[in-house]
Formats: sequence, C-alpha cells, structure tokens
Amino acid sequence: MANQQRDLAADMGKWMFVLVWVIGIAMLTQFFSKILDDKRNPNKSLTTLEMEDGSKQVVLRGSQHGHYIANGKINQQDVVFLVDTGASLVSVPEGVATRIGLVRGAPMSVMTANGSITTYATQLDSVSLGDITVENVRAGINPYMQGQEILLGMSFLRDLSVTHENGMLTVRQ
Repeated sequence: MANQQRDLAADMGKWMFVLVWVIGIAMLTQFFSKILDDKRNPNKSLTTLEMEDGSKQVVLRGSQHGHYIANGKINQQDVVFLVDTGASLVSVPEGVATRIGLVRGAPMSVMTANGSITTYATQLDSVSLGDITVENVRAGINPYMQGQEILLGMSFLRDLSVTHENGMLTVRQ
C-alpha cells in the first residue's frame, strides 16, 4: 500500500511538472505573439491631433517591414488598413467585404502588380482612420485578395495631405 501511494505521489509530481511546463510555454507563446503582432501593426490605437488651424492629423508608425498598417473603420465596422498610395481605389478582400456587408457592384478591370484582374465596384458610406473620416468613397471588392488587410488607396487619400518623414506617415484632413 505504501509503495502504491509513493508511486501515485510520484506520478502526480511528474504530471504537475509537465503541467507547469505546458502553462509556461503557453504564457510565453502568448507574450511573444503579442510582441510580434505589435511590430506587424504598430498603429492599433490611433491618436488624432487637432491642429490650431482646425485640421485633424494622424501619425502612423511604419511596421517592422516599413509598411503602414493601421486599424480603422469602414461603415462603422472595425477593419485593418494597409496604406497604399499606389492604389487608385480602396481595395477590399472579398471575405472582409462579406463580413462587413458590402454589396458587389458592376465588374471592373484593374491593373495590379501581377497583371489585370476583375474586381467589383462598391461604394463605402464612410472610411475612418482615427478621427479622420471621408464619406462616399469608391472602392473595389477583390475576390483574389487574401487576408484581412484592406488596401487604403487614393480614393480615400486624394483629398488629404500625406507626408512621409523619418519612418512616420502623417495624414492630415
């Protein structure tokens, strides 16, 4: 009987040791995952500055790869943007378009870095980056685009001032 109790205690000790390691690894994974995610999108929480002249200004930090990724809103729905001054329109992956309730309009041919594709016209009631909001923005729903990031193109940026300096992108309305 005493041997069984010792064996049971030893087994429990081994399982507790394994459990502590599993919990420790899970916590470290969560910690480093957040660090990597913050490097990928350093603009999750945007601050809008009200300037003396009444304009609004949002400053974006570049990601670890030099891209400007930021949280924002389309039609009051939370989204993630990748600023693309080379894109004529805001380009929304079809999966995101479905999630936020966008309606596919007429097909249109667009040129991408990989050649010509067909996307579908849509109209966005509002697009917001921080407190900078533009209404009635033309966009395309892209059935070939993967992921959750929306290309924030010139149909949003055209009437805004955009400057790039020292790894920061300043957008002013």
